[in-house]
Amino acid sequence: MHTCGMVIRFLFSAAALGFATWVVPGISMRDSEPQNAVMGILLVAIIFGVVNALVKPLFVFASAPLLLLTLGLFLLVINSLLLWLTSWIADQLNLGWHVDGFWSAFWGALMVSVVSFILNSSFISKSEVNR
Repeated sequence: MHTCGMVIRFLFSAAALGFATWVVPGISMRDSEPQNAVMGILLVAIIFGVVNALVKPLFVFASAPLLLLTLGLFLLVINSLLLWLTSWIADQLNLGWHVDGFWSAFWGALMVSVVSFILNSSFISKSEVNR
């Protein structure tokens, strides 16, 4: 994938995380100063990307029978756990971004998935993805 496309996807992921933080009860950013909150969300998006790249394949492999049995719906649980893990890492790094529990993570992951899908499908052309 082209570097520009990767940067755009990263920014869309950060925007989706920011939107989920704003909308979902139980997901919060401690620092309310705009520039600090934006920088915090960008750092959380980096963590979320790394967690998705390294941990998600292991979760998907380990839960393959459940994924088949639920026709993929178990991915919502996996994504929730990954968002919760991201929150734990952000807490360890004192970034000020926190998810209160599983249900907040579930609704946050659903929101991040939907917003990311909408942004990516609206703004990234098929030719950009295939480069």
